[in-house]
Amino acid sequence: MNPFFTFLSAAYIFCIVYLANSPFAGFVAKFNPYSLLHIPLYGILTILLLLAFASKPETSRPSRYWMAAWIAIAVAVVDEYLQSFIPSREGSLGDILLDFLGIVLAMILARRVPPFFWICALRKLKE
Repeated sequence: MNPFFTFLSAAYIFCIVYLANSPFAGFVAKFNPYSLLHIPLYGILTILLLLAFASKPETSRPSRYWMAAWIAIAVAVVDEYLQSFIPSREGSLGDILLDFLGIVLAMILARRVPPFFWICALRKLKE
């Protein structure tokens, strides 16, 4: 696994959980009733996870996609579960569905982008 993208993915997951479970998030939610930010938030997480798994040569391409998807889905479910314990927040199945939509869109985008661009991005980071 690419250490840079692994660390970046872990830091991103920490930020999602920390910010979603802060009291300030309840205030922000009043201005964003449809929670549409879940789509790009989890799309970016999925791309980071795909990049983290991309440098692992012994892992097949479909396995990378499944691992990234399952980790992102697990983060979404755990995040909503943790929010149910915050007084000003509530866990929502609708938010999980929006998270899932972001994950699926990121997977589709990743399949459409030629592997050449992924390889170039990884090489630039190593230099």
